[in-house]
Amino acid sequence: MTPERLTQAQARRIALAAQGFATPRPTGAVTTRHLRKLIDQLSIIQLDSVNVFCRTHYMPAFSRLGPYSRDLLDTLAVHRRREPRRGARSATQRDLFEYWAHEASLVKVDLQPLLRWRMANPHAWGGVARIEQDNPGLLDQVRRHVREDGPIRANDVDVEKPVREPGQMWNWHAGKVALEYLFWAGEVSASSRVNFERRYDLTERVLPPAVLGVSTPSDEDAHRELIRLAARAQGIATEADLRDYFRLPPTASKPAVAELVEAGELQPVSVEGWKAPAYLVPDARVPRRITARALLSPFDPLVWFRPRTERLFGFEYRIEIYVPAPKRQYGYYVLPFLLGDQLVARVDLKSDRQAGVLRVQGAYVEPGHDPHYVASELAEELKITAEWLDLSGVSVVPRGDLSGNLSEYF
Repeated sequence: MTPERLTQAQARRIALAAQGFATPRPTGAVTTRHLRKLIDQLSIIQLDSVNVFCRTHYMPAFSRLGPYSRDLLDTLAVHRRREPRRGARSATQRDLFEYWAHEASLVKVDLQPLLRWRMANPHAWGGVARIEQDNPGLLDQVRRHVREDGPIRANDVDVEKPVREPGQMWNWHAGKVALEYLFWAGEVSASSRVNFERRYDLTERVLPPAVLGVSTPSDEDAHRELIRLAARAQGIATEADLRDYFRLPPTASKPAVAELVEAGELQPVSVEGWKAPAYLVPDARVPRRITARALLSPFDPLVWFRPRTERLFGFEYRIEIYVPAPKRQYGYYVLPFLLGDQLVARVDLKSDRQAGVLRVQGAYVEPGHDPHYVASELAEELKITAEWLDLSGVSVVPRGDLSGNLSEYF
């Protein structure tokens, strides 16, 4: 019988096990089978355009499995480094498709029916939804373009394209907005990415017929299943944690959690130091010890919901990409460092591809941890990371209270 009250350490180990950190990394080559098993465990992998260190969607598998060929994940997601031949249609044989599941995410294809409730309400994305009234007729024009010429790039749409202003993060022209509206609505999908740029095509030409033929579940059934998947991926969680995993509204997540509790699929428990009630997956693994060592992307599902990160690890974490450089506390692209069952440090990393060097632009140890031990373990992980990224070495900038200890190893 599972306990009704857990310590913070127990909750932390349950969460790490559910996320794949209680299993040792493979001793041999990482295969597609390893990736599929991990994706089944996590359900979704977040995408992000920042490439200063490494595209974020490659990192969760590396953090848990160690070095692997990124081509394996590219194949599952149908990502390419060069243009397909002209007129080539979208491949429907894929393990992953793109959608707004958490943020922009790679999602297991068989979960697409569970997200149709969101596709049915494209007006929820206010700024994009205005494309109908701001540009009458454009949506139909873009629909015809995709149908006749897809897959297409956003720049293939024949509309005026504004010049990007200095400091502007988004510069979407009306054609891109129209495609994103249709993408949200499920009418078009990402057939592939070439050098990370989406190629849009009709969803019927992107997803397997077996998936498209599945009956659309009721909203309530879909929400309940998404909460079930979120619970399995987290092991133990508050209602807010469960809700955030697939970005459900509270009006959907709260009834779904209550129904799963009533069915015995979630067990209410209290966790030492947590103010909100927690819910435990009854058969969740509770390891006695975690021996993980990993750098975590800022968008890793273990840490992407910052209130949960603080509750589990006592680790206050904010990404500072949008903070002006003089006001940043830790750096531009800072990754937490997991050692055992604790987040023990944070490092600001940059892949200097021209010089062939992984640059540590700042390194900071968390209070209460031995900087000598942390530096030695972090150095080993950085060496593995640099080799995985095809970089020849590691360079440490003297910034942060861990940088001195860390520089001794390079």
